[in-house]
Amino acid sequence: MISSRPDLAAVLAFGMAAVCTALLVPIVRRAGLRWGLIDQPDSRKQHTTPMVRLGGVGIVGGFVIALALIWWMGGFVELPAQRDSQIWTTLAGALCFFVIGLADDLFALPPLPRLGGQVVVAMVVWSQGVQIGAIDLPLHLFGGPPGAIPLPDGLSLLATVIWLVGITNAINWLDGLDGLAAGVSGIAAVGLLSVSYSLNQPAPGLLAAALAGSCLGFLRHNFNPARIFMGDGGSYFLGFALAAISIVGPAKGLTTVSLLLPLLILSLPLADMSAVIMGRLSQGHSPFYPDRRHLHHRLLRAGFSHRRTVVLIYAFTQWLAALALVLANAELRFLWLGLATAVLIVVVTAARRSLNREQLAGDDG
Repeated sequence: MISSRPDLAAVLAFGMAAVCTALLVPIVRRAGLRWGLIDQPDSRKQHTTPMVRLGGVGIVGGFVIALALIWWMGGFVELPAQRDSQIWTTLAGALCFFVIGLADDLFALPPLPRLGGQVVVAMVVWSQGVQIGAIDLPLHLFGGPPGAIPLPDGLSLLATVIWLVGITNAINWLDGLDGLAAGVSGIAAVGLLSVSYSLNQPAPGLLAAALAGSCLGFLRHNFNPARIFMGDGGSYFLGFALAAISIVGPAKGLTTVSLLLPLLILSLPLADMSAVIMGRLSQGHSPFYPDRRHLHHRLLRAGFSHRRTVVLIYAFTQWLAALALVLANAELRFLWLGLATAVLIVVVTAARRSLNREQLAGDDG
């Protein structure tokens, strides 16, 4: 059994999920083409040819197969009953969110029924123990006593629902360029994996490892130029899984900054979603009003190419994940990773600005 080697179990979960997803996605693509389940291009989208948007089926399939094999090999046998229930609830909730997204891919559901379904599932998940039950404030830094502050049930339910539904839709709204949502989710999953293990939470770490592997396997077919899209089913699954894993993993470790770690790792899609919603509301539009306000749209308008935009957002996400690992008291090499990523961001941005100035100078000449 591999329960005594959590590091080996994580590597196996990652590798098996990546391989299974990479093998399943082409099968899903052929089926989608045969059945005409495609996403047509329009003025808001970047693709110019019809694309199959059922890649989430391959992501979920690879994830489930990898975890089933890890379970069969004994990776989860030593879990206490409460944690075992939380893991199963996380998986069930992720599959329910996937079904909601898949229904939208197939039948184009209106926004409010989708949101209502997400809220209902999140409430059921909360009732089964996947919940933000306390806030651990660093009061000892200001001379106060350490420890977590329990939340009343009503506040705990509200915080949990907002977190689960918010992260899910943040990842969904990030899915606007080839490889963007899968790459950011994969980087975030690796960050949650590392933080979970540093806080001695191997079970949610295994979920994060399998999720990261599924993202990598899907990127084989989704990075620009993409051959398939994940669709709402895939983005809903990834978003909910990241949000729930962060609750049963890092947020369960009662350290000073435990609740800040997943928030930091996932802060980029959350900030993008918040800015878009505020911009739409300020102009009297619905939060679901379609436009081109997202960060990747702004970077494209600034002159970055499709691939450079995606890589730059990857770099930002990696930088935030590295900072989270440093805060989690992981090894200080992650500080150097964060610094190196920051340098990469500066170099890419400076190179783009230099190229723009050269183009302007050429036009003036």
